[in-house]
Amino acid sequence: MKKFKIFIDNIFIYGFGSIIGKMIPFIMLPIITRMMPDSSYYGLNDLSTTLISVGQATSVFGMYDAMFRLFFDREDEKYRKQICSTALLITSITSIIVFVFIIGFNEILATVIYNNIQYRYLVYLAAFSVLIGSTNNIVAAPTKIKNESIIFILVNTISPIIAYFIAIPLLLSGFYAIALPLASLITSIMIEVFFVCRNKIWFSFCNINWNFIKPLLKIAVPLMPSFLVYWIYNSADRLIIQHLLGTQDVGLYAIASKLGQVSNLIYTAFTGGWLYFSFSTMKEERQVENNSRIFEYLGIISFSVFVLICAFSYLIYKSVFTDEYLAGYIIAPYLFLAPLLQMLFQVAGNQFIIMKKSWPNVLILSFGAVANIVLNFSLIPQIGIEGAAIGTLIGYLFADIICLIVLLKIHKIVIYKRFVIVTIGTVVYFVIWRLFLYEMIVWGIIMAFLAIGLFSSLYRNDIRKFFIMTRMMIIEEKNAKE
Repeated sequence: MKKFKIFIDNIFIYGFGSIIGKMIPFIMLPIITRMMPDSSYYGLNDLSTTLISVGQATSVFGMYDAMFRLFFDREDEKYRKQICSTALLITSITSIIVFVFIIGFNEILATVIYNNIQYRYLVYLAAFSVLIGSTNNIVAAPTKIKNESIIFILVNTISPIIAYFIAIPLLLSGFYAIALPLASLITSIMIEVFFVCRNKIWFSFCNINWNFIKPLLKIAVPLMPSFLVYWIYNSADRLIIQHLLGTQDVGLYAIASKLGQVSNLIYTAFTGGWLYFSFSTMKEERQVENNSRIFEYLGIISFSVFVLICAFSYLIYKSVFTDEYLAGYIIAPYLFLAPLLQMLFQVAGNQFIIMKKSWPNVLILSFGAVANIVLNFSLIPQIGIEGAAIGTLIGYLFADIICLIVLLKIHKIVIYKRFVIVTIGTVVYFVIWRLFLYEMIVWGIIMAFLAIGLFSSLYRNDIRKFFIMTRMMIIEEKNAKE
């Protein structure tokens, strides 16, 4: 019961606190697309996000995960402050290096990213976003550590509101290319200042311990390639689409990925509490079994919501977006499932991090990334943006399968037969939907609920147990308050 409460508390406090912030951009998406002349401007914004994401992945290079991993090695507060301060120092140095690199090669990057040197000013904005954004997670970490849930939720709610208050006047004034990137940068600066002021006792030059640099880097450096590989999964397809098809197709793909990123609400809720839970319970006797259960349950939730997205994708697009974006409905389910497969990989692959061996994650992800790129170049010229979506999905699926095979061999995960049945059922449903039902909304919905009914029947005892434990937890909380 205690472990269950820890997991649920962290999911709700930090996960759903992040979801609130993610929901606002999703709600604003139809409004923003209607304020832009065509999809190419949203494509430019998405390409800017692509550059920022690779810059931040390089700057942070796994230091956030390394900081969390070492933080829970000891209960001593001085030690924990030294870990936080040292991690911030390293991240600050790498952020400055990446910032200087982006500024120095702005013309080359503008040509490679935007296919046009006139967009150098977008490269400059991206460089500053990398410089500021890379340390945001580190300086905000003590908010999670001190369980200041109200602050965390408020910041995640207010920040996107501020960003759109800045972006909308710029869009109305005709600054379509810079409106969203500039608003995001200004908001990021405000968040950075807030958390630095609030959490300053955790970060100081006096607490920097040079002896901790090596153990932090020992965990973080092998993780850096994995974050770059994640970038290949999530962003490289935009660049390939840009060069093979054009900016407008990047915009269509970006909107489809935004709808697909409804799954990021599940993903964000999970990751918001996962690091704390996984490392704080890593010494439990039944850790492998508990981790396997979490993997299984998250997989079932992911597959169940996925079949619903397939059924409703066309209806959602038809209702929310203009006809210019309608073609993207077919790829939204692909891009919905991809982040969830990434989440499942992180759950399983976290077993390697607990063993302080991060290199298997990088190697396994690399195999999937290679498959992703090969499929992108093979399929995009043949079937357009759907080829990019297929490449992303299969890349993650390939990595998940390899990871599970390795962990099964070393007895670090358990896969149950009913999960295999659910996985096969999901694949069968998706193939039928894509070939026959993608515009037949009623039949798609009927089959989706039949599939979910099958999944639920296999897990009926677990579902019943979940509600019983939740009810007991609520009663305990109520009694404690009284």
